[in-house]
Amino acid sequence: MKFMKLGSKPDAFQAEGSCVRYVSSDLATDVIVIVGEVKFHLHKFPLLSKSNLLQTLVSRASEDSSNEIKLVDFPGGPKAFEMCAKFCYGMTVTLNPYNVVAARCAAEYLEMIEDVERGNLIFKIEVFLNSSILRSWKDSIIVLQTSKSLLPWSENLKVVSRCIDSVASKTLVDPSKVTWSYTYNKKLATSDKIIENAMMFPEKLDSVPKDWWVEDICELDIDLYKRVMIAVKSKGRMDGSVIGEALKTYAVRWLPDSIESLASEVYNKGNKSLVETIICLLPPDKGISCSCSFLLKLLKVAILVGADDLSREDLIESISLKLDEASINDLLIPARSPQMTIYDVELVQSLVDRFVTHWKRNTDSNIGEKNKMKENDFVLGHGSWLNVGKVVDGYLAEIARDINITVSSFIELSQSIPESARPIHDGIYSAIDVYLKEHPNLTKAERKKLCGLMDIKKLSTDASMHAVQNEKLPLRIVVQILFFEQVKSAAGIQAVNNSTDAFDTPRTTEVNLAEIVPEPRQSLREQMDNMKIKDGELQKNGKFTKMGSSNRDPMQLLPSRSRRIFDKLWIVGKGHGHGENRSSDTSGSSQSPTSMIQVETKSTSRHRRYSIS
Repeated sequence: MKFMKLGSKPDAFQAEGSCVRYVSSDLATDVIVIVGEVKFHLHKFPLLSKSNLLQTLVSRASEDSSNEIKLVDFPGGPKAFEMCAKFCYGMTVTLNPYNVVAARCAAEYLEMIEDVERGNLIFKIEVFLNSSILRSWKDSIIVLQTSKSLLPWSENLKVVSRCIDSVASKTLVDPSKVTWSYTYNKKLATSDKIIENAMMFPEKLDSVPKDWWVEDICELDIDLYKRVMIAVKSKGRMDGSVIGEALKTYAVRWLPDSIESLASEVYNKGNKSLVETIICLLPPDKGISCSCSFLLKLLKVAILVGADDLSREDLIESISLKLDEASINDLLIPARSPQMTIYDVELVQSLVDRFVTHWKRNTDSNIGEKNKMKENDFVLGHGSWLNVGKVVDGYLAEIARDINITVSSFIELSQSIPESARPIHDGIYSAIDVYLKEHPNLTKAERKKLCGLMDIKKLSTDASMHAVQNEKLPLRIVVQILFFEQVKSAAGIQAVNNSTDAFDTPRTTEVNLAEIVPEPRQSLREQMDNMKIKDGELQKNGKFTKMGSSNRDPMQLLPSRSRRIFDKLWIVGKGHGHGENRSSDTSGSSQSPTSMIQVETKSTSRHRRYSIS
């Protein structure tokens, strides 16, 4: 911290109580200066030799036969006047960043200018400000802080603007050339690692980060902070990501941690002003440089404190541009009255719709590069969509627990994203499963609409096996899933058989299906085998009547209604007409996928294969 000493005489000011100050001297005092509630008993000559204002006021007081002078609205109060008075007496005065603004404003008030005496107080303070204070990083911030209580004097004397320009200019200095002290409280590595790095790479340990300045200016009042950030941005050389980090650090520093404190009437006005200011200071790239998590948390606070509609609209627009970076927890924004739901689903719906609009607009603008985009469509075009799809499905699973979420809003949000965002439908199936569990009173039509959101062909094997045993799903959906898994299993075995026929040499070893068939299908076969075992156990217990065949189809474990539906589906898939090879309602179909699989697996010794398609 810089300081400057003025004068050389010892301090002779003494106090008598809390409201009287006097100079210890052999000469009697002949003037009383009243500043606030404090009376200063002083001598005319030292004061008149330095202050133009006191010359005028003492002359008027003499005409009125009075020795009292009252200074109204004196900047800095009694302490600032005492510094000026000591300077007039030639006593030692120490200027530092904490009192220099008050001294400068007081000297201006007293008109301690060069016309009265050369080397007067104003001149000396200005030299100190320009040569020391404004060249120091931390001192400039301290002076800027103290100037807040001395408005409008500090503003009129351009102390505030000069400090702001000094701070803004220093933030733009190349980090490698920063030699002054600053605060940087980012998490460091363990002490052992620091020592090791210092020995191996000492220059890296001492490197200055780009955002070295963000923590120090967080101590500023929001109004001054806004002016500093505007000055930084106006120079056009600061990276947007660093500005975003600065705004995030300031928000964390000053916004309360608890919701109760945010919403309390005592702090609501200040919190509202702070949030609106941070939003207006977002980088000019509409917040792209800021993390989506920070923007969503800021939106939560903005809604809670009742920020103006324009600020919230700007924030929502910024979030929608990078929704693919959002997390599920960040999207769980509490709903406000009159909404009846726990979370603000309408807001998330708006974010998704805007993201889709931006994506379509960007796609249309790149029509000339369509062919190139098609080649890299998944990597370049759909990479962000995959993230959005995962987030939306996870969000649907969270809000599905809310009994006030309607089927229509659930379906609308699910259908907001394109099919390319869901290459796998496990996420939407999980959300539907939760919704069906928490809403047991849905009608048959509503359950059908919900299940229509998922494509059973895009379910993983694990999800399919879970769905087959899910009692909450409509029976037709269960049968369709089991049918599709049977077809996949049959296709896998057929592929194995075709691969073995490609060899002309006689087979001397048995083919291990577990090594050839992909793991998911192997798991499915194990599930089906388990179902066969359970079927046999049920037969022993008398829970199933013998159907005239010792080889039971796994599909016969389903109720007769589901077997009829499955048999009809299989017949349609086979393309048979005129009711050929139809099974009865009480027995497994002779052309069912399982029976075909069993026949083919038993005939591994034959070279000739029959296609099932």
